[in-house]
Amino acid sequence: TKMKIFFTKKQYETLIKMAYLGSWLANACRTGDDGDMEIEEIEQYIYSFAKDFRLEDLLEQSESGSIYPTRAFEENLDTYIDEYNDENFWDELVHSLARRDFVEHYGKDVVSKMEMSELFEKEELFIQKI
Repeated sequence: TKMKIFFTKKQYETLIKMAYLGSWLANACRTGDDGDMEIEEIEQYIYSFAKDFRLEDLLEQSESGSIYPTRAFEENLDTYIDEYNDENFWDELVHSLARRDFVEHYGKDVVSKMEMSELFEKEELFIQKI
């Protein structure tokens, strides 16, 4: 099944941003063949329409034919990534410290036998303390 979708130039530019950020999230920690090829393929497909919208200045093509955001466009999107990383760091830190204190308080054996609802309820108290 195929579907036809119409975009304004501005909507397409937003779609390019979303494709880049989604691909970054899925593949930033992966190398080489470990990347999610489905995501990379759809990202390349989305990028392939840049000329139709006269937005080819946002993207460049490598010798192998792959299309990538220009460095300037990528730097513009780094703000989203930096904000995500900052927020994620603090959130993970809080949860890690809370989990540590929670396990210290109840003990590993007791925690491992808790129902998920009980675990979340009791752990939340430790999260709120931090």
